Amino acid sequence: MNKKIQTPAVKDLFKGILALKDEQECFDFFEDLCTINEILSMSQRFEVAFMLKQGKTYLEISEETGASTATISRVSRSLNYGADGYDLVFDRIGKDMEKA
Repeated sequence: MNKKIQTPAVKDLFKGILALKDEQECFDFFEDLCTINEILSMSQRFEVAFMLKQGKTYLEISEETGASTATISRVSRSLNYGADGYDLVFDRIGKDMEKA
């Protein structure tokens, strides 16, 4: 994890997220925490990462998600050079993804 985000406040936020018990609690918490656009942006990046892992092209991803090529490129960089967080989650829930 990037040392710059390892603050007590961020750690407390993550503890709060880990305390959520189900999808409805996640909806309720994130609706209070984030704007609708922030939630939609995060979910778009997550979907882009999943599609990149499936080998889809930037054009296919852009057409299906509406993501810009800059967003797709940023997500691709995270997949290639990041902390492997996407891979961890996809390994755990991959077959449970709603959109494929």
